[in-house]
Amino acid sequence: MSAQCPEPRPGGSQGQSPGPGRQCPPPAPPARWSLPRWRAYVAAAVLCYINLLNYMNWFIIAGVLLDVQTFFHISDSDAGLLQTVFIGCLLLSAPVFGYLGDRHSRKATMGFGILLWSGAGLAGSFIPRQYAWLFFLSRGTMGTGSGSYATIAPTVLGDLFVRDQRTCVLAAFYIFIPVGSGLGYVLGSAVTALTGSWRWALRIMPCLEAVALILLILLVPDPPRGAAETQGEGSAGGSRSSWFKDVRYLGRNWSFVWLTLGVTAMAFVAGALGFWAPKFLLEARVVHGLQPPCLQEPCSNPDSLIFGSLTIITGVIGVILGAEVARRYKKANPRAEPLICASSLLAAAPCLYLALVLAPTNLLVSYVFLALGELLLSCNWAVAADILLSVVVPRCRGTAEALQITVGHILGDAGSPYLMGLISSALRARRPDTYLQRFLSLQQSFLCCAFVVALGGGCFLLTALYLERDWARAWQPGTGTPDSKDVDSKDLERQALLSGTGASTEEP
Repeated sequence: MSAQCPEPRPGGSQGQSPGPGRQCPPPAPPARWSLPRWRAYVAAAVLCYINLLNYMNWFIIAGVLLDVQTFFHISDSDAGLLQTVFIGCLLLSAPVFGYLGDRHSRKATMGFGILLWSGAGLAGSFIPRQYAWLFFLSRGTMGTGSGSYATIAPTVLGDLFVRDQRTCVLAAFYIFIPVGSGLGYVLGSAVTALTGSWRWALRIMPCLEAVALILLILLVPDPPRGAAETQGEGSAGGSRSSWFKDVRYLGRNWSFVWLTLGVTAMAFVAGALGFWAPKFLLEARVVHGLQPPCLQEPCSNPDSLIFGSLTIITGVIGVILGAEVARRYKKANPRAEPLICASSLLAAAPCLYLALVLAPTNLLVSYVFLALGELLLSCNWAVAADILLSVVVPRCRGTAEALQITVGHILGDAGSPYLMGLISSALRARRPDTYLQRFLSLQQSFLCCAFVVALGGGCFLLTALYLERDWARAWQPGTGTPDSKDVDSKDLERQALLSGTGASTEEP
């Protein structure tokens, strides 16, 4: 039976079917989505500001950890559990937010997360010392809210910018991981010194987050999925599929699998260092006789300020350096990005090992190697994010970010602070209760980080083996699922080159 369609009349109204044998005209294409260039950069600036606050919340407790331990009377293993609860709740919520971000308003989902984490942080600052379990619960709720932003924000940037433009914007976005982490230490330590109470550090953050929520509502758009690569015409890589099909596709995307394991190794080391390094350095100063032991709060820990400043400086330099080297080198080698990540992690392993073993004998040299290790780790954040956006079809990016966050935190920084604290407590239980033995116990619990970061370098080398194939398949029209048919390799290469020519922004 032939297709029937209404026929327009001279007056503009539509009449009855033209009858058998007449074909309907093709439907009108959807309107092209576009955004002035300046608005795209304003939106990126707002997302960077929120990312800064997000990571300040991750590590603000680490800057006042001794005060929190003294106030609630908790051991090293329980203190490590604070970060594990935070990240554990984040990873449980990430798949939910990834699913919502691929199918519903990303802007509303991020706004809900900001409200959740800021409210929980403010409530946590009023918990009395006899209800330590409530403080753990507030940290978990903050992690849940943080999961919405960490999952969705990079996908919005991926739909606003393309190619070198996207690499630069992602570099700026991921600079705020180390900057936010370092400012978390600095803010926690400085506010505690000024007010005499670590609680005020948690009460300042909601004021900054209220500003962030207003800016998100007013200035950040929600572009169509894949708008950058398809020149504003909407999602690339096929029609929307079920969550299970998306997961199956990602499980067979070997670039994504090995990339996720490499990022997991980075998260393991970053989580352990970020949570325990200020206390490790403080105990090193006590061992060297540079500072007396802390027996009651408030504890003066200049190493929170030093380590925070070190994290900010090495983070900014590392992210910019990694992104710029990747941008230049991938013009000559399409596998440049994973190779850069692998090289930096393999070089970071001996630096971290030397920083740990030299701390009892030469604190200054230990700081130098610690700074080099952090610099090399920071080189990878923006580059790894760009790899994910290039090898995954746009309609699956939210789910891919969520799965990477979930796996990275389950096997990475969700457990590493608790594992370090558990090993340290176990070693201390068998030794005399002296500051030297406490320090050595924490030092020895850290040594596995050097081994894990070297494993991460190997995972990025394996990512390089599959990168070109998965990149080409991600941008072949109609592909992106395991059931898609293979196409000619020349067509894949041509499509991969063409996929980056679109632009999501235009001049006003």
